[in-house]
Amino acid sequence: MSASTEAVPLIPPMRWLLYAAAFLVFLAGLVLFVFPLQTDEFFAWTVNPPMTAVFLGAAYWSSAGLEVTGARSAGWNSARLAVWPVFIFTALTLGVTLLHIDRFHLSSDADPTARIATWAWLAIYALVPVAMLIISRMQVRSRRPDPKSVTAGPPVLPPALRLLLVVIAGVLLLYGVALLAVPTLAAQWWPWALSELTARAIGAWLVGLGWAAGQGQFSRDLSTVRPVALTSVAFVLLQVLGLLRYGGALAWPSGPAIAFLTVLLAIGVAGGWALALSLSTTSRGPAAPG
Repeated sequence: MSASTEAVPLIPPMRWLLYAAAFLVFLAGLVLFVFPLQTDEFFAWTVNPPMTAVFLGAAYWSSAGLEVTGARSAGWNSARLAVWPVFIFTALTLGVTLLHIDRFHLSSDADPTARIATWAWLAIYALVPVAMLIISRMQVRSRRPDPKSVTAGPPVLPPALRLLLVVIAGVLLLYGVALLAVPTLAAQWWPWALSELTARAIGAWLVGLGWAAGQGQFSRDLSTVRPVALTSVAFVLLQVLGLLRYGGALAWPSGPAIAFLTVLLAIGVAGGWALALSLSTTSRGPAAPG
């Protein structure tokens, strides 16, 4: 990573977009994680069983942290670890939505709140990927060095941590793609029952998370992985809370359930390790204003 890349500050439109995205995913997570039994009234589509709702809610809430920390980054090098996973997830989710549009609350029989949520969902997933592409192009073309940035050679991630991130990324990406491409078949390896829609919705999240893990291990500056590390820790903690509430939906002690817990443990270890390392480094620039 060159010093000049490290010194490129985050442009205001990108910062605003990340804050807006964080607010939107926080709202989605609020409905799914706090009110998993009422998705037929408050969400764009009815999510069953409740364990699926809390899983998705945990993913949304943890990604809100990713976007906020990305928005608060002083430079593009740190923020882009939040931008690209969000773009990939939103683009994939738009495709999943269009493929299963019949499952969404668009009919006159649906609850009015659910219909409003559905139209908001369609607008968000149609606009956010396009906005990310346009603003990312503006960001990449803005090569204005920040004179306050420190350009000393950055530390590298420990090899063992990079290997762990590679393994996590590989598992999440491969299985996420399988859920998207062949949901009925791939869902047989998930620890609780999934429909084609929920399988693909989870697949989109796994691909986004896997991309974040893979992208994070290439970083040669420990401070830039902080957004991904915070997201990983939050994701695991929220999933544990979800399991405490609805863990009875999992088939114990099946292979898929054991694999699910193993992957969660690996994500937690990698996230906690990267977070501890990033916090131990000296800050490379002033924090962006909130």
